[in-house]
Amino acid sequence: MAVLELKEVKKTFGSGHKQVNALKETNFTADKGELIAIIGPSGSGKSTFLTIVGGLQSPTSGDVIINKANLATLNEKERSKIRLKEIGFILQASNLVPFLTVANQLKLLDQVKKGNMTETELEGLYEDLGISELRTKYPADLSGGERQRVAIAKALYSNPSIILADEPTASLDSDRAYEVMELLKNETKSKNTTTIVVTHDIRLVGYCDKVYKMIDGVLVLEEKI
Repeated sequence: MAVLELKEVKKTFGSGHKQVNALKETNFTADKGELIAIIGPSGSGKSTFLTIVGGLQSPTSGDVIINKANLATLNEKERSKIRLKEIGFILQASNLVPFLTVANQLKLLDQVKKGNMTETELEGLYEDLGISELRTKYPADLSGGERQRVAIAKALYSNPSIILADEPTASLDSDRAYEVMELLKNETKSKNTTTIVVTHDIRLVGYCDKVYKMIDGVLVLEEKI
């Protein structure tokens, strides 16, 4: 079942001879339980794709449909509600609040959104991610890998339909990168979530169900080896 669809989506910036086609006409579908990688060099359009899928900016033309809601027809307030309900973001810098403990990072979400994980589910998530012993610690007390695992927990806690991960392993060594991808794969399958990892790191593609390459704003499905 398609959770996310892009239909003839384009994104351009500027006009005339200064016009930049950041995302050329794109058709894309993602289903439940899929872990998808989008690879490509810096400046290829990956970040533009991610921000459009995440409802952070609107396409110049085309439709972005998340669980039958067309973001292109919604105003900013409505898009914000969709982001809160449907999307979990994992950012390269882990996006943690520096003055909150790990446990309070998640409790903060309870103040803005209902329907988050139950206490039992949260305990299971802590266990799955190996961060049970970290809940009283602050971000500054955590290693890079620990911060990324907490960021994954924060993204999953709200029971989103879609996880969007922007270069989640960019600052990690190979062992930590593989650890993070294994966690994302396990959580995607066990929670039947859709996860899209945007990266230039080809070490990660073996964990993914599908791999797309983005070059000069063009998205192409790669043949998996």
